[in-house]
Amino acid sequence: MFPIGERLKLARLMAGMSQRDLAERVGVTAMSISKYEDNRMMPAPETLSRLAQVLNVRIEFLLRQAPAVQIDPVFRRHRRMSAKTEQALRARIQDWLERYLLAESMLPDEPDNEWLPAGFPYCVQTLDDVERAAMALRAAWELGNDPIDSLTELLEDRGIKVGLIEGTDDFDACTFLYDGHTPVIVVNRHRPVDRQRFDLAHELGHLMMRVDESLDEEKAAHRFAAAFLVPAEVVFRELGYSRSHLDLLELKELKEKYGMSMAAWIRRAQDLGILRGRATRSLWRQMSARGWRKQEPIELPAETPRRMFRLVRRLVAEGIISEARAAELMGQRVSLFAPPHEESRAVRY
Repeated sequence: MFPIGERLKLARLMAGMSQRDLAERVGVTAMSISKYEDNRMMPAPETLSRLAQVLNVRIEFLLRQAPAVQIDPVFRRHRRMSAKTEQALRARIQDWLERYLLAESMLPDEPDNEWLPAGFPYCVQTLDDVERAAMALRAAWELGNDPIDSLTELLEDRGIKVGLIEGTDDFDACTFLYDGHTPVIVVNRHRPVDRQRFDLAHELGHLMMRVDESLDEEKAAHRFAAAFLVPAEVVFRELGYSRSHLDLLELKELKEKYGMSMAAWIRRAQDLGILRGRATRSLWRQMSARGWRKQEPIELPAETPRRMFRLVRRLVAEGIISEARAAELMGQRVSLFAPPHEESRAVRY
């Protein structure tokens, strides 16, 4: 049996358990768990089975021989995240990326897209520079001013790895360069789709801009997200150059057309000087009165990363791996490994 220490620790962190928690549920001592994780002792077969059951992973997960993936994500969050929550989140991201890279390594002829266009990262010193950076990226990617139907698909096509990860309310999204050159963006799968799209665009801003220290980087990324999703020229075309009021039904239509939340449209109009003080405050009061500050009407079509799924299905089609191995790479139970239209029934770990 191969050493399972790193795999066991990863599964335990993903489950948000301490060594003592795991020991109590498995029926061994905390010292035994420590020795398993340090590879000073191997669990008996029945203990290994119990460990997998308690941690809600397959035994193959614990036995997987995979390259160690070291990550250093920068989390964007609503409020302070506990150390335990952050550890669990890091472990889930590490596991997902490890499986992704493993699938890629089995297809050496898979093209390595050049994700960073010429002239990027774009140096910005002002918010006007941020607007220009967003437009420059749209031009480099030949997007024009059209609405972006699927931002997730666009980013994957451009060589950026996108993951949807189980997360709590204190996690929005994160981005990092794996190994110093592979761009990764991870978002919380439980966020509404319009917020996921904005989170993706926000993290894209972090990847595509080099922000001067005189400018708040988070504010710059926020402005980039709005400008990338809906360029200023489009906003002026849709809303005009000055408004004393915006109708909520108008905002709902714009959300559906451009895939950007009603709240983001209000802020965009405010940033561009279309709306001012009283009109903006009136809209926020109306949004609050309807409960739309927390949950907006109109749910946009889901955007699901598909590249990893296609990689794994190609491996199966070419006879490189079995269906069971495919399920393990996708983080699913064998019996529930399903084609795309049935994916919602799959159980993930």
